[in-house]
Amino acid sequence: MPDDGNPGHQLPYTPAGLEAVKLNKPSNSIRSVLPADTNDPVVTCDPQGMPREDLYELRTTQIVQTPLKILLLYEFDKIWRVIWTDGREVPKDPEPRWFGYSVGKWVDDYTFVAETIGLDERTWIDRAGRPHSDQLRVEERFHRVSRDQLELTVTIDDPKIYTKPWVALDRLRFDLQPENFDVREMICSPSEFAQYNKLIGLPASEKSGK
Repeated sequence: MPDDGNPGHQLPYTPAGLEAVKLNKPSNSIRSVLPADTNDPVVTCDPQGMPREDLYELRTTQIVQTPLKILLLYEFDKIWRVIWTDGREVPKDPEPRWFGYSVGKWVDDYTFVAETIGLDERTWIDRAGRPHSDQLRVEERFHRVSRDQLELTVTIDDPKIYTKPWVALDRLRFDLQPENFDVREMICSPSEFAQYNKLIGLPASEKSGK
């Protein structure tokens, strides 16, 4: 995986990308700050968006296939996405959306490829605070290894921020669960986050009575 703290594994940032990444203050990675000092949009319960939904807190995912589309139902924040499979192209000038606009197709009997564009620039690529622009294109490649196993590869292509495409997730394995598998609820709660900051996230010197 990319590691901005290791010169041999840094992402291929453009000059604009290097400036953009400095503005983000993640609570994870080599550039991490204290939880109370982060400007990560997720901690204020903004949607994760794409491709971060695939790259952070990706837990149980339900996949529903219909004749016209595929639905992805995510456990984290109870988010759902639509990938259109009716032959349409991605729009030429899409409105920005948290999760963009996705179309997909089968490239062979075992591999489904989805392309997503029109992504809101307020979101981050991942929890490490890597940025993207309005030119971001995300490719998801779902490969059916066997009846009960699926692999997901995610590729980032954003010529404004990165000089070349890069792989953010390489063949993450999914195992098929029973039909009666109960998916737990994970909701971003502002009140619970405030309580976390009060008890854990804020520096000790700022805690009242401490």
